[in-house]
Amino acid sequence: MQKMAKDMGGGLPKLGKFNTALPSLILLTDDVRLPNPIPAANEMPARSAVLFRHYDAPNRYELASELADVCREKNLLLWIGCDLALAKSVGAHGLHLPEFMARRARPMVPREMTVTAAAHSYAAIRCAEAIGANAVLVSPIFPSQSHPHRQALGPLKFRQLVDQSNLPTYALGGIGLTNAKKLAGSGGAGIAAIGSLSGNKP
Repeated sequence: MQKMAKDMGGGLPKLGKFNTALPSLILLTDDVRLPNPIPAANEMPARSAVLFRHYDAPNRYELASELADVCREKNLLLWIGCDLALAKSVGAHGLHLPEFMARRARPMVPREMTVTAAAHSYAAIRCAEAIGANAVLVSPIFPSQSHPHRQALGPLKFRQLVDQSNLPTYALGGIGLTNAKKLAGSGGAGIAAIGSLSGNKP
């Protein structure tokens, strides 16, 4: 897994159209596909981010706390999905909003906390911009196990969305070492992944 994470990070073109301190690589956690995200987080390169999305895990707080410890030790950024109270309690660096939450008002986050939002369309990117998000994660770019019934946007559409976006824009969904190269020249801020960064299939 460590080699995969390094290859994914090292192989990404430095293409962001924004001068940003945001990470270029984001590991997403998942209750089903990555029940225990700790080993994968331990293998992530420094200054990458981990986005904790274990929404239904019964041990959610304990797992988030353990993950926060790993992130501090490994110099990783920790972003928490949906739950501002949890993000504050574990000292997370950011809050991630699913698309439906990004259509509402901006949460009252601490000034130092990053806010990212999920987007599946141009309209959703506009919603993220309207609430003052710091970045958007656009998906699915390629066919993905997480969204098997959703049509993939493809690298050309991703490039178009990046051009239209006023925010740093990440590619998410079905991304592996090979097809990540198809995003070269897109201007994206980086990639987010589950399988490719945890030793599983994209």
